[in-house]
Amino acid sequence: MDCSLRGICGGCSLRLPYRQQLANKVQHFCELFSELPKPSVFASPPSAFRARAEFRVVFENGKLSYCLCGKDKKIKISSCPILLQPLQQLFSPLLALLEQSEILAHKLFGIEFLASTHNEVLMTLLYHKKLDDSWLAHAQNLLFALTQSVDSTISLIGRARKQKVVLGACFVHESFTFAKRRYDYRHYESAFTQPNPFANAQMLEWACAQSAGAEGDLLELYCGLGNFTIPLSRHFEKVLATEIAKISLQALGENLALNDVQNVQIARLSALEMRDALDNVRPFRRLAHVDLPSYRFETLFVDPPRAGLGDCAAFAQRFSRILYVSCNPMTLRKDLETLAQTHHVQALAVFDQFPYTPHLESAVLLSKSA
Repeated sequence: MDCSLRGICGGCSLRLPYRQQLANKVQHFCELFSELPKPSVFASPPSAFRARAEFRVVFENGKLSYCLCGKDKKIKISSCPILLQPLQQLFSPLLALLEQSEILAHKLFGIEFLASTHNEVLMTLLYHKKLDDSWLAHAQNLLFALTQSVDSTISLIGRARKQKVVLGACFVHESFTFAKRRYDYRHYESAFTQPNPFANAQMLEWACAQSAGAEGDLLELYCGLGNFTIPLSRHFEKVLATEIAKISLQALGENLALNDVQNVQIARLSALEMRDALDNVRPFRRLAHVDLPSYRFETLFVDPPRAGLGDCAAFAQRFSRILYVSCNPMTLRKDLETLAQTHHVQALAVFDQFPYTPHLESAVLLSKSA
C-alpha cells in the first residue's frame, strides 16, 4: 500500500486532489476561528515533502516489509511518495539489502529516516538485541552497498537497549534561503526537527516578516535547535532562548556558531522556570551566565508542544508582542481565550506541514491592546 493514501482528511476521502483537501482543512480552521481575520494560506508540495519518517518492520516468509501500525492492525507499505526524493530512492533497496543479511534482519523491528534537501540521509535501525562486532561488520557492508547505488550522502545508526552505534554522522545538514540570506542547520537524529522543510521555510519567512522593525529584545521559549531563533535574531537587539532538551541545546549551540550569530544567549530552563526567573521567585544557577536585568523584552516567541501554553498563557500577557506558532488549533484556541484579554490579533497564517492528514500548522501575531 502507498503510505500517503491512508486515513481521512477533514471528513473527505484522501482520493480528493491535494488542493481540495487543503481547502477543506482551511475551511475547518476558519470555522474554528471565525472571529479572527482570514488567514494567509501556505500550501506544501503535494509529494516528496517529508524529511522525517518512522516505520515498523515485519519479517514474514523470508521477506522484510515496512508497515504502519493502526489500533488493531498493521498495514504493509510498498512505497512512500511523500518522502523526500533521497528517501524514496533508498526505500526499497534498503530492505532488499537487509534481507540478504540474517544478522542485520534478525530482531530488527523499526527503521527511522531523517533527510535534508541537500541529499543527506541518516537511517536508524532499531533492534531487540545487542549489537556486536558481527553486526557492525555487516552494517558497514550495508552502508557501502547503499552509497554505491544512490546519489546521497548516507549515515547509519544502530540502536538497541542502552546501545547506539554510529556509522558516519549523527545529523544531516539543512539550509533555508529567503530575503537574500541563507541559514544553515544541523538536524540531529534524536532531536525534534520540523518534518516538512518546505513548510518550515514558509514559517521562518513569515515569522521574520512579522518581526521586521521590531523594537527591544526577544524571549523565545521552547527554542529547540534554533530553527526560528537564528533567523529571528537578525530583527532584535538581543535574544534569550530557552529549552530543556540537552540534545537540542547542543544542536542550538552548534547552529548559532554555523551562522555566526552573536546576540543570542541560551538557558536550559522550562517555560515556567523562565517565568519564575523573571518574577524573582527564586534564583537559577542555570541563569548565572545571563545578565537578566539588562534585557528589555518586548516580544515573546513560542512554538509549544501540542498541549499549548497552558499556565504560561497568563505569563505571555506581559509582553507587548507575541509570535505564536501552533501545531494544534484546539490548544491555540484555548490559549487565545487568555491572550485576547490583553492582546489583539494582527496577522494569522496556516501552513500545511502535514498534507494528507487532518493536521494544520498555524501562526499568529498578537499585539497588546491599548
